[in-house]
Amino acid sequence: MPVPVTVHKVQSKTDFDTFLTFPWMLYKDDPIWVPPLLSMQRHKFDKSKNPTWQHLEGDYFIARRGEQVVGTIAAFINHRHNKFQGEQIGFFGAFEVTDDQEAADALLQTAADYVAAKGATALRGPATFSTNEECGVLIEGFDDPPLVLYPYNPPYYQRLIENAPGFAKVMDLWSYHFTLQNVGQSERVQQMLRIIRKNNERRSITVRPPDSRRLKQEFAILKDIYNQAWERNWGFVPFSDAELDDLVANLGTFYDKRVAVFAEVKGQPAGFLLGIPDMNQVLHLAYPRPGKPELLTKLQILWHWKARSKIRRLRIPLMGVRAEFRGIGVEAALFSELYERALSFAPQTGWYSADGGWVLETNEPMQRLCDIHNGTVYKRFRFYERAR
Repeated sequence: MPVPVTVHKVQSKTDFDTFLTFPWMLYKDDPIWVPPLLSMQRHKFDKSKNPTWQHLEGDYFIARRGEQVVGTIAAFINHRHNKFQGEQIGFFGAFEVTDDQEAADALLQTAADYVAAKGATALRGPATFSTNEECGVLIEGFDDPPLVLYPYNPPYYQRLIENAPGFAKVMDLWSYHFTLQNVGQSERVQQMLRIIRKNNERRSITVRPPDSRRLKQEFAILKDIYNQAWERNWGFVPFSDAELDDLVANLGTFYDKRVAVFAEVKGQPAGFLLGIPDMNQVLHLAYPRPGKPELLTKLQILWHWKARSKIRRLRIPLMGVRAEFRGIGVEAALFSELYERALSFAPQTGWYSADGGWVLETNEPMQRLCDIHNGTVYKRFRFYERAR
């Protein structure tokens, strides 16, 4: 008879370290998994340091089969989400598990029981810890390496969750691939850019890079636009001031003003689009791991990023346009400006592609904008939900 699976709450420092480092065991033979910096993982999961935990209530759990760790999960209530969205749901995140249906069932049942005890009417996920962070299960696009700030998981996760009692799809998120090489010479693209420039002049739309001397103020504008632009989106949770400060600190590590743009209409802030270099390409080379000095890892990251750059792609994780300025071409102006900038810098940087995402499967206006710029859907992520 096989040894049964047991699930225990993380209570000690040893438990916490086991919870944090389990992915290195799970993905040790996966050639495209990108390990995160342990310091960033500790910050993310430390309830006293991650500002998102100021409005979360939850716990971490570890599943074992005998003495062998076989999975982890976080179960939590996001009070900010529930207040903003008018829901009473709980979430699961940090879901990592071996290809073991019993272990997956036990972890998901533990999360469901936890949030139900807090009054939640459903369990949704995965999200670690909101739609502003890593969320969804990767269900398509396993051949392409994961990008920075995206989740990654083995293909069997979809099967394990869908076979768990009560779980069903609630929403898919799409990721678009954009090719930068040679596309700039396309007559179709050039004609599109000419039309957009004429529209910008007619509508008094101007696009500018961020002012590096007042970066904190620029990110405050970004937060205000983002929080208003996406307030009606499925699953959206607005940034708090503390979360914005944390975002600025994290993005400041790999922020590149060449691929960040703001739009104004008659001098009024109207929208923004933020691109970042895909740091996963250098993280994969540096390969941070438990026991390896992080200073050495950071020096290797700097070498592969600055000295002999190995970054060949961008990710566009954040975009927003104020409601009163939609439908007049601001979205196209932002997208095209960033597109032209990436093309112009490509010979020096080596950037040859970009990722735009994620995009809700129900967001048809954004899908059309991506299609116009020759974007193709190449990754899909899925949210699941189980009613109480």
